[in-house]
Amino acid sequence: MFWDATLAEGSDLDVPDFFEVPQPWRHAKNLGLTSEEIIDIGENGLVPDDFTETELKTGMWWRHLVAGGAAGAVSRTCTAPLDRLKVLLQVHGTKNSNLNIRTGFRQMLEEGGYKSLWRGNGINVIKIAPESAIKFMAYEQVKMLFKGGDPNKELGVVERLLSGSAAGAISQTIIYPMEVLKTRLALRKTGQYSGIFDCARKVAQQEGMGSFYRGYIPNLLGIIPYAGIDLAVYETLKRAYMKRNKDQDPGIFALLLCGTVSSTAGQLASYPLALIRTRLQAQASSGSIKKDTMTGQFRYIVKHDGFRGLYRGIAPNFLKVAPAVSISYVVYEQVRTAMGIKMS
Repeated sequence: MFWDATLAEGSDLDVPDFFEVPQPWRHAKNLGLTSEEIIDIGENGLVPDDFTETELKTGMWWRHLVAGGAAGAVSRTCTAPLDRLKVLLQVHGTKNSNLNIRTGFRQMLEEGGYKSLWRGNGINVIKIAPESAIKFMAYEQVKMLFKGGDPNKELGVVERLLSGSAAGAISQTIIYPMEVLKTRLALRKTGQYSGIFDCARKVAQQEGMGSFYRGYIPNLLGIIPYAGIDLAVYETLKRAYMKRNKDQDPGIFALLLCGTVSSTAGQLASYPLALIRTRLQAQASSGSIKKDTMTGQFRYIVKHDGFRGLYRGIAPNFLKVAPAVSISYVVYEQVRTAMGIKMS
């Protein structure tokens, strides 16, 4: 979530074109990253960043996507145990259970050993490439619709936010069955499924194809508040920093901190929808309206666990933000250097 830039000699960016793009949507370029690449914490509400005309024409954009995908794969793998613990707490945690961070880790280790901490990570990594590519292509197409056939028309922040949200919705619609499989694999017992394809086959046979889209509605509804609050908090923090420091541009660490806080705020706002989505993904249809719908799940959780129940599992989710951001940044820097991406 970083948008100032200091152009280095030899950069492939065209300076005038760069600064013609509204600054809030060029927030990553001073680090050589896009918002989706630097703050890759495995969430779905991220709005794609813009690429310059030069990057689009030269094909540099795909190198950014590849580098971002590699960074996402490594960061998600490193934080996978926390992600699986989050899912476990979201689905099985109640106020009457003894399930917390410590007991959750112990339960996973006792049930399946150290390898069980990474259950569901394989498909979580596999879906990065199609999700990123679809989101990028959809984002560019939706922006063209807003431009009304005029490629030189500049879009406002709201139009870009809506374009990004629409792109997220399109990519999620296409890859959503993989999200459901990730949840099922993360929650599986030892020996329940032999792999991704076995899980998909059993879900299709036992529950029908509709189960691959359980939790789809709350997932889509969570995209706009996540993206909107993320952007608003980031801009507010950055402006406050610049005002306090006499318009001095923030350094990398200040920007990383702003991005981490803004991403966390976005998660906080959309977390109840994410929890309900995960619960719906995890269960087969029981025919009970109390548990099989978004509103039914909401009422059920509030009735039995109170409003605090809507934030079950948020602690390990927050614990993974800082390492995920740091790992994404380091890996991206290494990969983009190896691929010859010259950024300031």
